[in-house]
Amino acid sequence: MTTDKQDLKAQLIADFQLAEGKLNGAAKSAIHVTRQKALQTFNQLGFPTTKHEEWKYSNVRGLVNQTYEFQADSSLTAEDLAQLSIPNLEGNILYFINGVYNEALSSIVSPASELVLLPLAEAIKQYPAVVEKHFNQYTDQHENAFTALNTAFSFDGVFIYVPAKKVVEKPIILRFITDARQANVAAQPRNLIVVEKRAEVQIAEAYRSIGEHSTFTNAVTEIYVAEEANVDYYKVQNESDQAYHIGSTAVYQEGRSVFTANTVTANGGFVRNNLQIKIDGEFAEANMFGLYIPNAKQHIDNHTAVDHAKPNANSNELYKGILKDKSTGVFNGKIFVRQDAQKTNAFQSCKNVLVSDEASMNTKPQLEIWADDVKCSHGTTTGQLNHDALFYMQARGISKDAAKALLMLAFAQEVIDKMRIPSIKEYLEGLIIEKIYQA
Repeated sequence: MTTDKQDLKAQLIADFQLAEGKLNGAAKSAIHVTRQKALQTFNQLGFPTTKHEEWKYSNVRGLVNQTYEFQADSSLTAEDLAQLSIPNLEGNILYFINGVYNEALSSIVSPASELVLLPLAEAIKQYPAVVEKHFNQYTDQHENAFTALNTAFSFDGVFIYVPAKKVVEKPIILRFITDARQANVAAQPRNLIVVEKRAEVQIAEAYRSIGEHSTFTNAVTEIYVAEEANVDYYKVQNESDQAYHIGSTAVYQEGRSVFTANTVTANGGFVRNNLQIKIDGEFAEANMFGLYIPNAKQHIDNHTAVDHAKPNANSNELYKGILKDKSTGVFNGKIFVRQDAQKTNAFQSCKNVLVSDEASMNTKPQLEIWADDVKCSHGTTTGQLNHDALFYMQARGISKDAAKALLMLAFAQEVIDKMRIPSIKEYLEGLIIEKIYQA
């Protein structure tokens, strides 16, 4: 399916109607009714402009004015993927090529007793009750046109189900590869992750694009974390300068659960990451760590929101950015503390280093508190590398470029050290060192 450069919105609606005609009896399912409502929402909202407060600093005009092929075929082989491999990566590795699950390239090593891993379309057939209970329950689709669009086209992606009290020993790695060697390509993966009571799992999403043409990834992940469950979630983005990536992760936490998100954006022409967490149980804990290192004319936008709905819960947020050349960054972090959420502890910090005089950063930390017995703080800093530290290092024989690189690496290390999957941590350290040392 291709899109008309003059009216992407109209073409997407036409594509939906075409896909709907191929569903036969499934067109009457509850999931598809949800898709139909989402398309109506997308039609009403339309693509955002910079007049929308949430998109004030992120202009998607360059995205919607291009032509893309959705669900494009790819000739990628295992040999091609070897060049994109993450060294020493072990676990359940699932490949999605242009948004579509590729079973032949994937490897599932955990026993079926520990978890269920299925393409979303298959999960709708095999686990209809679980999917219908959680699908599209935690997203912001009524305010976000891209989330609504993804919901309307939620045919591809993965369903991850971890039963109660199960500990998944091996991490789950979702590798999304967009192949733009022949033409502009778009993908809209939809992932649903359900982790039941007292279960534990590590899940990573890794995005990579290849080829000289433009790519458009519109990804949505929903995560349900039941009571006393523990989920480590990683999102790694290493895409091209021609890549547009809109990603939304929506999390719902029950009491005494722990959820930790690590979002690292190494490369991407235009990246928007939305992370929203609702803490709806006592003594739950949410941690959010982020690192972004744009260069050239790359644009990285991180929007986060934590909604404390119940008392005695904690949230901790640390995002760091290193901006080079003519790159731009955006951070908008919101913390909501509801009236019943007494004794909430919520902390937020965003720190940025501008390596170039032409780089820019826009930050907007926000607190909305309706409870009176809380400990909350937020802050943001944007500046340059420490000149005294640079002088000290140069005085001891370290070149200026090497000194700058060491300071930047030390600045980034605080977030990298939060990674608990060794192979991914080592991969990111190498990627960041390479990015920092680029001229």
